[in-house]
Amino acid sequence: MNALSRLLKKPITSTLISIILGFVVAAVLLVIAGYNPAESFAALFEGVFARPNYISNTVIRAAPIILTGISVAFAFKTGMFNIGAEGQYVAGTVCAVIVGSTLNLPAPLQIPIVVLAGVAGGAIIGGITGFLKARFGIHEVITSIMFNWIMLYLNNFIVASDAFHRPDTTSSVAVNPSSYTMILPEWKTSDAGVAVLRQNPLLQQVLGRTDVNIAIVAAIVVALVIWFLLYRSKFGYELRAVGFNRDAAEFAGINVMRNTMLAMTIAGAISGLAGALVITGTAPHCLSTLAAFENYGFNGFSVALIASSSPIGCIFAGLLFGGLIYGGQNVQLVTGAPSDIINIMIGTIVFFVALSIVIPKIAARLEQREQTREHDAAEAAAAGKGGETHA
Repeated sequence: MNALSRLLKKPITSTLISIILGFVVAAVLLVIAGYNPAESFAALFEGVFARPNYISNTVIRAAPIILTGISVAFAFKTGMFNIGAEGQYVAGTVCAVIVGSTLNLPAPLQIPIVVLAGVAGGAIIGGITGFLKARFGIHEVITSIMFNWIMLYLNNFIVASDAFHRPDTTSSVAVNPSSYTMILPEWKTSDAGVAVLRQNPLLQQVLGRTDVNIAIVAAIVVALVIWFLLYRSKFGYELRAVGFNRDAAEFAGINVMRNTMLAMTIAGAISGLAGALVITGTAPHCLSTLAAFENYGFNGFSVALIASSSPIGCIFAGLLFGGLIYGGQNVQLVTGAPSDIINIMIGTIVFFVALSIVIPKIAARLEQREQTREHDAAEAAAAGKGGETHA
């Protein structure tokens, strides 16, 4: 029982239970709707693991979600509620397209400039949010939500503008090819590249049939850097102190206003990086008119919750989301079940993660019951020995 209690107290246990419950709820709904859950889940996993290019596409889809998840997780650790990761992501895409389509420098110069433009776009939006919170006390949730909509309409304005609109489409012009962050984009379409890929089916699947790019590497590096920043640096200690107790941090001499602004600026920069890498790393390398949000930022919010705001945990939670989103398309193709079942599953997982505080309480109750049982047994044994001595 003690081993079970210790296991239930671990954060990973609550997350795994939440994921299992998400699948259980999805299975029940599939049965009610008249679909076979086993067949549907098999189609889901086949859509992720059946072919190398499926795995590659899952990782490509997961990378920006990991980054926006890290953005939200970082803000959580500093006491900020960054629900504006979606707007910061869109700011990153807009700035990347403006700079990437205007400049046409050699790739070693073009790529860093375009990516940094996206980072700067997200950082500016996050920084403004942090400034309004620090200077005027305006809650970041309000400003973040407003900035989400502002950036959506700014995106549509840029797409429709004479300078960036692509004629006869609902899209903007694409960034110049020198901006691309795909791996070997020119080589794999050349005669030599095609010949090599034709002789290697695995490379053909992974490299030739997908827009495999550097985004997942960037996401892992960012996760490690943010972890180090939070837990191995003086600056990170100050940020976490402000998030834990602003008044105590200020009493200790920590500049609360500066750290609040910097926290949201860094969070925005990470989401902006996600937007820039999507534009430079996946076709069609341009903006599209948005009727609704693309949900990279909102999915990142869910990733941060599942990862318990751990930057490293966001890598695995983001891969889970990437698999559910990409593999979920196969569920409808194979079984005819609506793809909305995946969104229900994701929502259920997040719901149970939000209730994960219940699991440690159950563990504490089990531990208390075990201790009471042991105490009663000890008293009974002592009473029995006393009776034998008296006799």
